[in-house]
Amino acid sequence: MSSPRWPAATPPLEDEDLLPETLLRLPPQPSSLTRASLVCRQWRCLISDPRFVRRFRRRHRRHPPLIGFFDMGPRGLYFVPTLEAPNRLPPERFALQFEDGDQFMPLGSRHGLVFVIHLSWSRVLVWDPVTADQHLIALPPGLMGHLNRTMVHGAVLRAAGEVQHFQVVLMVADDDYDMEDRQMLACVYSSRTGLWGDIISAPLPPKVPIGSRPLMVSPSKEAVLVDNSLHWMLFGSLVGILEFDLLKQSIAVIPTPVGVVSSHGRHELTVVRAKGDGLGFLIVIDFCAQSWRRKTDCHGVASWELERTIELDKLLPLNPERRAHLYIVGFAEENNVVFAWTPVIGLFLIHLESLQFKKTPNPSMLARYLPFESVFVAETCVGGGHDGAVAGGHDR
Repeated sequence: MSSPRWPAATPPLEDEDLLPETLLRLPPQPSSLTRASLVCRQWRCLISDPRFVRRFRRRHRRHPPLIGFFDMGPRGLYFVPTLEAPNRLPPERFALQFEDGDQFMPLGSRHGLVFVIHLSWSRVLVWDPVTADQHLIALPPGLMGHLNRTMVHGAVLRAAGEVQHFQVVLMVADDDYDMEDRQMLACVYSSRTGLWGDIISAPLPPKVPIGSRPLMVSPSKEAVLVDNSLHWMLFGSLVGILEFDLLKQSIAVIPTPVGVVSSHGRHELTVVRAKGDGLGFLIVIDFCAQSWRRKTDCHGVASWELERTIELDKLLPLNPERRAHLYIVGFAEENNVVFAWTPVIGLFLIHLESLQFKKTPNPSMLARYLPFESVFVAETCVGGGHDGAVAGGHDR
């Protein structure tokens, strides 16, 4: 009696159920799906399916690569790539142009979106660089009267699992000494409803002696999203962290580590994400960086804990006699990368966990830079493309 003959097993990478799950786990680099689509017709058909592309973007959207940054020119924003070939995107791939004389200020970038306030139009602009979609939104009437006295700050974000709609948060710290009602104000816009919410307010800390600088949100530091809260650096009559809780719709001021800032002269500091995605604080004094983490004990009492000290002068190619002040000019929160600048080196990137250092070829001037983190999929994977360059589509 002959033994039964079992059907031959299907190789894993030809199995219609296992193949999509395997390809979804490819790294979210711009060239990943393009190169995989060249393997065979079956892979190309799967990767070109818009449903698969949406799943790929959704899977990796909370851990996107840092594909470059935006620098501000006289008539708009221009893109500077940071990845190497074959993932490097051409600089001309993304650009945001305004008319001569327009007054605008970039406020942040997050979840594949760039957020700009257009002062000439009294509008905010949310721009998707990959799809070129632009959303112009009128400023909320409740904040208009404060903009003549102080700067407005803000952030853009998508909720967890969201690939289409977004939120905009505007924040103002109105510290006018001629006013008794010194306050911090916030307002949230939802693209789902197309409306601004109510103005949210909280009093500023008590006034300090005459002659002190007014309290203001740092104009050179973007907001950092940690858990469900946005954080900005505060300067002036005190140094602290301004927190806006997106769920509670509340505003608070978090003190910086005791004695770290007040006991030193010239320094650079910024909000970062600590290990485990907690709230972190980075201060650089004379090329020595201290990384702090906000922790909460079993009684609910929050305090700062020093995580590590980083001797930057041992990481950077600097001669002691040529050292100059180091400026922190950006932070890529999903990749934990600090953008820093010195007159000698120019602009460079430091990964806070691995301490890897990378010099950018340009620019060499001190400015404010917007890190651009995005899951980028080439259009050749979704039925289109451009010869000789990596082009792309994005979350929709």
